[in-house]
Amino acid sequence: MLSVDLLGQAPAPAKVLCLGAHSDDIEIGCGGAVLQLIAEGANIEITWVIFSSGTDREREARTSAELFLGEAQHEVVVHRFRDGFFPYDGAQIKEQFEALKKRLSPDMIFTHYRQDRHQDHRTISDLTWNTWRNHLILEYEIPKYDGDLGVPNCFVPLRRETCERKIRYICETFQTQSNKAWLTDDTFRGLMRLRGVECAAPEKYAEAFYSRKVVWGVGRSAE
Repeated sequence: MLSVDLLGQAPAPAKVLCLGAHSDDIEIGCGGAVLQLIAEGANIEITWVIFSSGTDREREARTSAELFLGEAQHEVVVHRFRDGFFPYDGAQIKEQFEALKKRLSPDMIFTHYRQDRHQDHRTISDLTWNTWRNHLILEYEIPKYDGDLGVPNCFVPLRRETCERKIRYICETFQTQSNKAWLTDDTFRGLMRLRGVECAAPEKYAEAFYSRKVVWGVGRSAE
């Protein structure tokens, strides 16, 4: 297994874009990686964008974002597109992507898994690839009823303390989802433990991503 510092050659500060269809998606999918980047003192600017919310869900989203992002330089954007209707509101959502593109060229993008069975998640993933063609994109996974977890090929080993912080922040903040079967600490801990096994993580836990295209810049480009 090859270990690579994906932000090692990025200009400082590196720009990280986190995209989520719903208020808790980013936290579940890549919250551990974000927490660890910040804890390790990475020189990054984070733009955190949620596309669906209501009054209560927006409050939760902003509370959670502040917990996860802490003192890191960041911007939080919350839209109010209707949950479950993203494929039908695609033109309006695409406009928001284009507005982001005009002002932001990220060094790394976290977005939804392309094969996710939730229609809103797939729409965000498709629009991510449609909007940014020459950027590092990592697709994260969301455990849920559909059973659509795949075989990821990029892993971020996490410290045990980072895992516990991620779990605590999610379970304590998103009370509107407390009636959902998946909102339990063992759901998130179990998936991170499994991914930790797959990458032989030193502290046993990891988050996993799908990296479809990575260009490794070795030597001089052909002229």
